[in-house]
Amino acid sequence: MEEKKQAPDVADAENREPIGFKPLYAQVRESLMRRLVDGDWSPGMLLPSEMELARQLNVSQGTVRKALDSMTADNLLLRRQGRGTYVAEPEESRIMFQFFRLSPDEGSPSFPDSKVLSTGTASPTKTEKESLGLKDTDEVIRIERIRSLSGHPILIETITLPASRVPDFDHLTSIPNNVYRLYSDRWGITIGSAEERLKAISASARDAAKLGCDTGEPLLLISRLARDLEKRPVELRWSRCITRDIHYAVNLR
Repeated sequence: MEEKKQAPDVADAENREPIGFKPLYAQVRESLMRRLVDGDWSPGMLLPSEMELARQLNVSQGTVRKALDSMTADNLLLRRQGRGTYVAEPEESRIMFQFFRLSPDEGSPSFPDSKVLSTGTASPTKTEKESLGLKDTDEVIRIERIRSLSGHPILIETITLPASRVPDFDHLTSIPNNVYRLYSDRWGITIGSAEERLKAISASARDAAKLGCDTGEPLLLISRLARDLEKRPVELRWSRCITRDIHYAVNLR
């Protein structure tokens, strides 16, 4: 007697990963990401329901949910119980735990205050060109600022931005503490990811004077390359940190 073949389960078919192809939920995620990149969905906006998105994309509601879960895990979306799913805003609280990894040895983590020391336009260095994908003829914006916790300087940092990504930067009357929110509000650039490298260095005479430490004192150098939602480099940041009373913390999952 010939065994009857059952029709494949729709959810299984959608989430199965054919060789050489992305699973359907990943394709749906890319489609939803494109709406963020194109500005169809702006920070703080309420997204359509899972059912409506499933109808628009002609996939199951479960596939849409899996794509939204992935984006929520990456802090791009926020789920609010009984209210729906929203595009995440670059709030201080989210930035602090997602991108700021320095914590005091005692007490609770807090977001540091910032004081801008200098800003200006310049030609990129070799490292800046390689990291930000720039040409010799391109220009960069450089920001140097000192950051403090409880009134005590803990780090001095240099931020480099491609000038073409932040037009009219020199028209700003002030630079806020949360520069990622500035990028989002003024230029529509959402920082989606960042790569960091850590290295031990000695304080230069200049940095020591700004930080109030001895020349040659051990510092933690954190180099960060931040990218937008399309994985294009946006910001190169060098932070030189005093670690007398703070440490770099990260959760490995």
